[in-house]
Amino acid sequence: MKSSSIRVLVADDQDTVRRGLRRLIDGQPDMSVVGEAGDGWTAVELARSLRPDVALVDIRMPELDGLEVTRLLAGPTVAVPVRVVVVTTFDHDDYVYAALRGGACGFLLKRSGPALLAEAVRAAVAGESLISPAITVRLLRHLAAPSAPAGRLMPNVLSPRETEVARLIARGRSNLDIANELFISVGTVKTHVANIQTKLGTVNRVGIAAWAWETGLMQS
Repeated sequence: MKSSSIRVLVADDQDTVRRGLRRLIDGQPDMSVVGEAGDGWTAVELARSLRPDVALVDIRMPELDGLEVTRLLAGPTVAVPVRVVVVTTFDHDDYVYAALRGGACGFLLKRSGPALLAEAVRAAVAGESLISPAITVRLLRHLAAPSAPAGRLMPNVLSPRETEVARLIARGRSNLDIANELFISVGTVKTHVANIQTKLGTVNRVGIAAWAWETGLMQS
């Protein structure tokens, strides 16, 4: 294994897909595959024993599907969560929403390409999130149309600065982007993000973005 590499677990029920993901990950200068799973239960057991930095998880697997695996490894009740990036052929809206609410910090289509997959792994380790561009536009369009009036939905729990940070997260900005735009340090941004997650009860940046769109913050 490369020194100081990102440790990745690959979970997919197809041997050819696992081999392809292993070649891609092991071909990166800063990543190594530490385990493979062909079903959901094995994925959960390996993740809990190996403690990888990131788990790449398919949606449709035997024993447990990827959504349940995500919830067990990264859900809000997990004491020490594993960063999960869902990598799948299926981009149905229900899958996307369930994965993100289950704690996934990324959702990629298998056709997204190797560069985006490697970027998603690095983003997960950095505490950020990456969603396939093809999904993002549709996801945000859906969330931008809340079912109830925005003013009634939006809880008044964030400070003005935290609200600014949440809005920028929902626009896809990185911590560095936010720091530059608000003229604050990256460390201060990270503190704001942690405080926002605590106040909203979200497990990652995707949860913050979903809250911002669902509550009408992006329309104000």
